Amino acid sequence: MSLADVLEPLQQPLFTVLDTPVSWTEVLGFGSGALCVWLVARQHIANWPIGIANNLFFVLLFTQAGLYADAGLQIVFIALAVYGWWTWTHGGGPGSDDLPVRRTTRTEWTWLLTAGAVGTLALTLLLDRVTDSTVPFWDALTTALSLTATYGQCRKRLESWWLWIAADVVYVPLYAYKGLYLTSLLYVGFMTLCVLGLRGWTRDLAGSPRPAGATA
Repeated sequence: MSLADVLEPLQQPLFTVLDTPVSWTEVLGFGSGALCVWLVARQHIANWPIGIANNLFFVLLFTQAGLYADAGLQIVFIALAVYGWWTWTHGGGPGSDDLPVRRTTRTEWTWLLTAGAVGTLALTLLLDRVTDSTVPFWDALTTALSLTATYGQCRKRLESWWLWIAADVVYVPLYAYKGLYLTSLLYVGFMTLCVLGLRGWTRDLAGSPRPAGATA
């Protein structure tokens, strides 16, 4: 039995939304994605394995939809999830197993914005020239925003929620345009969870002692 034979049942339509078939892959991606974001907002370590499962479902879904940068992004997400999983359990420093919520420093912002801009430009050119993507810029932009947001999430940087919200604002119409209506709806839910996560992490930050020598 080949891998294609194993994956074929996941690609079968489960129901139809606006005359567009919704596959098992999209449904499972919807459920695991919503659970993952809810767990992140609650700072629960289980968000990382759930997120990895979500990434695997989305690799298949986005490849089928021609969103190649988003499909490749899921592989990077899996690597970042392993890093984030380790950081959340070992990144608190001496005498602590928990990583506290912190603000993004100026140096981190400089690197993140530079990497985001360069990544968006490079991916746009790549997708436009070597794939049949119909949305190269938007696919590249959401990829760059998602990567910078995930890095911030791995380090428990408060502003990572704002980066996720910015990405979701683009994701919602992008997925609807590609006929992924359930996934588009999922990202509306993601935005709501991101707002809740932002509020929760802000409260945690307000109650945390500021480390010596920290800068904004």
